[in-house]
Amino acid sequence: MASKDPVAGAALLRQLRESRGWSWADLARALRETAARLSLASVRNTRPASIQRTVARWESPTAPTSPGERYQFLLGHLYARSATGALALGTGSDWTLFVDALRHFGVTEHRIGHLSEMVTRSSDLDDTDALTQALVGGQLPAAPEEGVVRRLAHEVASINSQVGSTPLVRLQLRLAPVINLCQRMVQSTRREDVLLLAKGSFALAGRLAFETRDDETAESLYRDAAKAAGRLPDHRHRAAVHTSHAMVALHRSNDLDTASKLSRAAVAEAHRSDSYALRARAHAVYAEVSARTGQPDRASTALARAWRTIEQLQHDQQPCGFDADRLDGFDGLCALYAGNVHRANDRLERSLTTLTKPRDAVQRGIVSTDLALARLRIGDPAASLVLLHDAVDLAAATGGRVPIQRLRHARRALRHSRAETYLAELDEHLHDVLMR
Repeated sequence: MASKDPVAGAALLRQLRESRGWSWADLARALRETAARLSLASVRNTRPASIQRTVARWESPTAPTSPGERYQFLLGHLYARSATGALALGTGSDWTLFVDALRHFGVTEHRIGHLSEMVTRSSDLDDTDALTQALVGGQLPAAPEEGVVRRLAHEVASINSQVGSTPLVRLQLRLAPVINLCQRMVQSTRREDVLLLAKGSFALAGRLAFETRDDETAESLYRDAAKAAGRLPDHRHRAAVHTSHAMVALHRSNDLDTASKLSRAAVAEAHRSDSYALRARAHAVYAEVSARTGQPDRASTALARAWRTIEQLQHDQQPCGFDADRLDGFDGLCALYAGNVHRANDRLERSLTTLTKPRDAVQRGIVSTDLALARLRIGDPAASLVLLHDAVDLAAATGGRVPIQRLRHARRALRHSRAETYLAELDEHLHDVLMR
């Protein structure tokens, strides 16, 4: 493995660019074109001049910065192929030089292996079958075969199952070509399997875009998900999109009006479906929105309805993964907003003990921070700090946006409680794992 030396990494990146005869402007254009082909709106919509400045920072001879994960992925796509367009990953290739550059920037072997897998996966698709050709921007069949749709659905399910165990930006990159394909398919079909695939893909992509702070893309994807769900006969799909969208609106910019409208719509749609789990989740989301808007009575009523609905889960023919353990987290948070810290502590502690699966990592980070605030308000800053340190590690591992928001809030609470020693310890940990 190459020793860490960012200046050497910068020199390799410059060597790679110049070996292709590219100026900074040429590389910026190539990155935007690759982003468009892979449906990465955050880079595709970035101004070329801004990308050129980013390239300049990578190649700085004195204080270079490492390309971020999105740009690593795009650069990998560019340098995985020779100047003639042939896939070239062997010794002496541009790809090996690019990987050496990343090593000099301190990128881990695990991350490089994951990047290699993603790039090889989509590059290989270019040379194999119609499905993968479509996935990287080729011609879409007018009527995709059921097997193609099933394979895409399996890919989306696989990506969804890795939320919590894989950094979210990597999942976003992996999902992008599927979104590109779905956006074209839904324009020319009424097939339920395609609409289900599109609805699920758009909603997941919207959540991932939100988590990676690409709010404009997130909003667009949720609108697409709602349109696809609206063309399906089962109202549960509309309820599922609205509940997820409501939580994103709530945490994106504290847009309480939009979150309230979406959560009310979710409740209405959920009650038109036969899913008790979705009804309970919709009521829980509405309860949190109400608590945040300073309406504790409305929140309490919504929670009571959610708990009554949870009792009917044994009759649910289509469970969505929402149960009493998840509801405890909402209940505890609402109690925290209402000032009932002992109830908050009990409910949040009970919820935390159930969040043991890899996919629960993002939620575990959120609940850990909420429980830390409850412990702090009870008067136990030491116990609060233990939970906050766990939450920092979880936020660093997943890249979850909401856990980081909660940590900022907790940090302010520690400062206001004058727990200076605990604040210093937390700041050191935050800097070590989130600022590096």
